Amino acid sequence: MKQAVILAACLGLVACGGGNSSKRSYGAAPQVRVSSGPISDACLRAGRSGATRQRCGCIQSVANSDLTSSDQRLAATFFADPHRAQETRQSDNPRNEAFWKRYKAFAARAESACRAT
Repeated sequence: MKQAVILAACLGLVACGGGNSSKRSYGAAPQVRVSSGPISDACLRAGRSGATRQRCGCIQSVANSDLTSSDQRLAATFFADPHRAQETRQSDNPRNEAFWKRYKAFAARAESACRAT
């Protein structure tokens, strides 16, 4: 259940509004470089209202630090097919279990780093 919440938070991150990036506050997450890649592309294609180039690029930048390229390709499929994320999370395959641990950590970090973008 907790993993589903983290997945929803990551997917919700691109769907939510976001603030005015010109407003900075103390204690905000550090600025993250905007990147392009499979997650950024999938994020933009998903068509969610909060999916801006800046936010999707921020999420990609975190993915570049936290996930392998094959992890990124798999995670990118979750934007178009959230059920695939659920299947991956519930899988008994050790490879999927290891991926899900990395993905949870990525999702939490992306949510924190990209919230204000």
